[in-house]
Amino acid sequence: MFSRRSFLRIGSIGAFGTLDWGQVLRLRAAEKQVQPKDISIIHLWLAGGLSHLDTFDMKPGSDRKYRGPFSQVPTSLDGLQISEHLPRTAKLMHRTTLIRSMTHKQSAHGTAQTLMLSGHDALPTLLVPSIGSVLSKELGARNELPPYVMIPQPRGNNARAGFLGPKYNPFSAGEVNVAKYSVRDMELPMGVDWARMEGRHSLLNLVDAKIKHWDTTDTFETLDSYYQSAFDLMKSPKAKQAFNIAEEPEKLRDDYGRTSMGQGCLLARRLVEAGVRFVSVGKGDNAWDHHSTLFPAYSNEFMPELDRAFAALMTDLDQRGLLDTTLVIVTGEFGRTAEINVNNGRDHWPNCFSLVLAGAGVPGGQVIGASDADGMYVKDRPVEVPDLMATIFRKLGVDFTKEYKSNIGRPITIADGKPLSFLG
Repeated sequence: MFSRRSFLRIGSIGAFGTLDWGQVLRLRAAEKQVQPKDISIIHLWLAGGLSHLDTFDMKPGSDRKYRGPFSQVPTSLDGLQISEHLPRTAKLMHRTTLIRSMTHKQSAHGTAQTLMLSGHDALPTLLVPSIGSVLSKELGARNELPPYVMIPQPRGNNARAGFLGPKYNPFSAGEVNVAKYSVRDMELPMGVDWARMEGRHSLLNLVDAKIKHWDTTDTFETLDSYYQSAFDLMKSPKAKQAFNIAEEPEKLRDDYGRTSMGQGCLLARRLVEAGVRFVSVGKGDNAWDHHSTLFPAYSNEFMPELDRAFAALMTDLDQRGLLDTTLVIVTGEFGRTAEINVNNGRDHWPNCFSLVLAGAGVPGGQVIGASDADGMYVKDRPVEVPDLMATIFRKLGVDFTKEYKSNIGRPITIADGKPLSFLG
């Protein structure tokens, strides 16, 4: 079948008049080639703010008051060096695009996280939806699994649906790195069998049908979406299997690391493999916010955990043929100050920070932009968050110029930026 665009393109010259059938077939093939892939996203969300100066953009020649204690190691990308505490990641940098010139102006966690997760600045009266919620609304679920999952759980409103409504909020998978992990809402309540549950479900539908027409606030629609989602999850063998991380071989689980991020990344791979569109994986509430004792925390726990999880995820996705259709993003909401404070930590710094992308057609072996000699400000090719968002939405086939009507009646576009050509 022809799309409306292709039909209009050839209709004015007579699709079956002046064009022979071979030309028609070539036009049809060309139309198919430009269709976007059905892409999933795994976001390694380093809430709190990753220090670019101790990971992906080290400055060994900077002033001593800025320079951390870590050494650099060469990577698989000629000329690029990163922290010694990311040795597995170093071997995969030829598969990634590293942006060293991310920048914005939000220095508080809440406003910076809203910007990084939505592409919009936070306003007191405007509840902007996160990227995962927009994808849920625009693309919907692929199957009975929720389209948007957060591991372990969302914090505040930054990752939620905002004015789109609670039905597009993320599904919380909880903490994965626990013995006998199981996700909520997947099993029947104790003492309730399926016959009784079906009866309850039928009664609920009957009551809703009688009183829903009185509701002017969409409250029942929202509640119905929650009940229906929970009901579908409990009935779905596919959903139960997707969340059953215990099926994975012990060696593979060890490869990912027996940590929150490690097991979270493994579950994320299972979920995108099963059809989930967007999975966010974190370590916890602003865990990367190191105003003190940054260096022992990074070397002993945070960087080894991230390094093992990211490298295992990339390798696993690649071996399963999923990397071409899965966009992996590694970022916090901002970077950290160049100057090391009196508590041996670094403070919030949105003016310049790093972000890593891989998969889903993103060209490998790229380093985009540069910071100045101290890693304090962008020296070359600044990358703004709205432009990054526009690029991601375009890659997933979402019209980022589409307007929503917000909770205050103000029109707001999905993304206000311009797509970045270097991300494919």
